[in-house]
Amino acid sequence: MPHFKPYTVALIQMAPAETPQETVDKATGLCAQAASQGARLVCLPELFATPYFCQTEDHDKFALAEPIPGPTTDSLGQVAKAQNITIIASVFERRAAGLYHNSLAVLGPDGEIIGVYRKMHIPDDPGYYEKFYFTPGDLGFKRFDTPVGPVGTLICWDQWYPEAARLTALMGAKIIFYPTAIGWAPSEKAQYGQEQREAWITIQRAHAIANGCYVAAVNRVGRELPEQGEGLEFWGSSFLAGPMGTILAQASTDQEEIILAEVDPGQVETTRTHWPFLRDRRIDAYGPLEKRFIDE
Repeated sequence: MPHFKPYTVALIQMAPAETPQETVDKATGLCAQAASQGARLVCLPELFATPYFCQTEDHDKFALAEPIPGPTTDSLGQVAKAQNITIIASVFERRAAGLYHNSLAVLGPDGEIIGVYRKMHIPDDPGYYEKFYFTPGDLGFKRFDTPVGPVGTLICWDQWYPEAARLTALMGAKIIFYPTAIGWAPSEKAQYGQEQREAWITIQRAHAIANGCYVAAVNRVGRELPEQGEGLEFWGSSFLAGPMGTILAQASTDQEEIILAEVDPGQVETTRTHWPFLRDRRIDAYGPLEKRFIDE
């Protein structure tokens, strides 16, 4: 088992600019700024290059999609190489006509794509009409080997599923990143807002504890209004949790920020040794998890 040294991660909490190109330019600048502050691994929010278009079902929005590799990964690859960093970037992927994914690319310090993950769990709720746009991922859960160590990636709605975090951790990931786009419906904020945000934080801290690994959630921020409807107020709150679920760094709910925090891969080894959940799993008894529901 190779020994990886502690390193700094940067979580880029941001809102889109006026156009996709302006937003990508903004993101590359923020990645470079994070690198200048010591970051070696940088993660951007879900579908960062555009407003969150899934608030409505609109065929014209498919024009926002692009291939991987494509213009966005090319631009971020250039800054990754120039700054000697690894970047995790979420992309609206056009795979073929009529076939689109909510994906991310991991770009190494040489500017090349280390690998791609496609979002496995696709929501369909008011304001989050993702099933209209995205085919569920077909690459399975992923672990990517980066210069700082093995990294796992999931995307937004994936964060509510302990199975996804477990399988990613079992592949050897010492940190799991969740690029995210989640927020409040303004009409519901007063009644449900606090418990919604706290549930979002709690479930991801629980993934860190259950798997003895770091978890990073990277959300967008700001109010976005679609052509009709009240829009969404993205609640930011991007954070890094340690292997015992402790929040090591967290952003505000309403500001663009670069959150920097240290990850110590050795802490994963220590935590898993003293809290050996992986050792005591009863893999012989988990077959029913393959059922949708246990009716009998």
